[in-house]
Amino acid sequence: MIPTRSRRRLSLSLAILLLLALPGGGNSQTSGSEPPYKPAPENLEARKWFQDAKFGLFLHWGIYSVPGGEYKGQNVKGIAEWIMYRLKIPIPEYEQFATQFNPTEFDAAEWVRLAKQAGMKYITITSKHHDGFAMWDSKVSDYDIVDRTPYKKDVLKMLADECQKQGIKLFFYHSHLDWHHPDYYPRGRTGEFSGRPESGDFNKYLDYMDAQLAELLGGHYGRVAGIWFDGWWDQQLRRMKDDRSIPATQTQVDWRLRRTYDLIHRLQPQALVGNNHHVAPFEGEDFQMFEKDLPGQNTAGFNVDSKIGQLPLEMCETTNDSWGYKKSDKNFKPLKTLVGYLVGAAGRNANLLLNIGPQPTGKFPPEAVEQLKQLSGWTSKYGDSIYGTRGGPVAPQKWGVTTQKGNKVYVHVLDNEAANGEEITLAGMAGKIKKAKLMSNGGDVKFDATKNTVYVPKSSRDPIDTVVVLEVTK
Repeated sequence: MIPTRSRRRLSLSLAILLLLALPGGGNSQTSGSEPPYKPAPENLEARKWFQDAKFGLFLHWGIYSVPGGEYKGQNVKGIAEWIMYRLKIPIPEYEQFATQFNPTEFDAAEWVRLAKQAGMKYITITSKHHDGFAMWDSKVSDYDIVDRTPYKKDVLKMLADECQKQGIKLFFYHSHLDWHHPDYYPRGRTGEFSGRPESGDFNKYLDYMDAQLAELLGGHYGRVAGIWFDGWWDQQLRRMKDDRSIPATQTQVDWRLRRTYDLIHRLQPQALVGNNHHVAPFEGEDFQMFEKDLPGQNTAGFNVDSKIGQLPLEMCETTNDSWGYKKSDKNFKPLKTLVGYLVGAAGRNANLLLNIGPQPTGKFPPEAVEQLKQLSGWTSKYGDSIYGTRGGPVAPQKWGVTTQKGNKVYVHVLDNEAANGEEITLAGMAGKIKKAKLMSNGGDVKFDATKNTVYVPKSSRDPIDTVVVLEVTK
């Protein structure tokens, strides 16, 4: 019998041969010589669905949840899923977390039900984070949940089946960066403490990455809504050399992005490709994301080089402070903050992807479950002002934003202090107000159609979000 590792290598070789046989395979580069990307009709339809969906659940889950941000008496600073890098844990030690990962309380139906009740329309889960551990039964590696953990079940398959059953779409987060794979070389900005050899063939690593993507998109997990890439920035020369004179898009390696994107689109044309690279979109991408910031803002420092393109937009944020599960992180955000993210994103024509770091048991933290329940109450009452809308006719203001659907404009007053007095002027809005009502109770709201002004008494204000529904004529 061929040993398991040999069978894996054989499977990888066969997978690479399959990839190379596909149109556009081989060693194609991202030099701009490829023909312009032309999205398939089903991809364009998926983009419209994405813009209508507005709200998704982000899940950072992996073997990094086992230490929960603590290891050998040390607490990781910042985000817990980076514990391997931040605490300089070498590969042999880090692999032991896999032997302790046994999420026997994982219930895919419960996860999807909680997301759906909260008003979320899709789920994005980490298939592989920077630590290189695969959360599915990979055929080209044994560094995965089925081969290395006592759980020995494919959680992505269970989640995919349940999403299909409950009508929720599923995206896979997939890291370009890999702290575990020996061919991820040259090193980028991170991962130098893993103990890997100081050599490797980067193209072999990319073949491996493409082979794993082919597994996820080959049909076993059904129709995949999209791939959410992260880690491109690890090889960004500007950051590595701390030199802003270097173009933001220049990397020390060729990521072969277009080849990978084309592979995804060949396997599943409707799948949306996005990349958290913090620069303007590249050819072959279908949506653009902004990490911990609303589009056009840079309060978190990730979006220095970001430029808003013409693609559908998404912002991602955390329910507490860490993406992955962190035992000590109890800074769970109040409903007002979470609604502010959702409404603020919608008013800028973007989605909100809200993150939870599940526990190693397979359960969501109880505080996160409570947040989802609170969101359920809000979206069930005010969801029409978000779902299917686009950014409204009034630019975002200090007091809030507007969204629009047909001849209805939704005025979201998020900051009552910034909305001086009762009068709110809707500067720049085309058309005239015909009707104005409070969404909370249907009560009439005074307005001046000539000035495009509405009058909302403080006694009628909601501390979370006062929503005024306007019927507007052209």
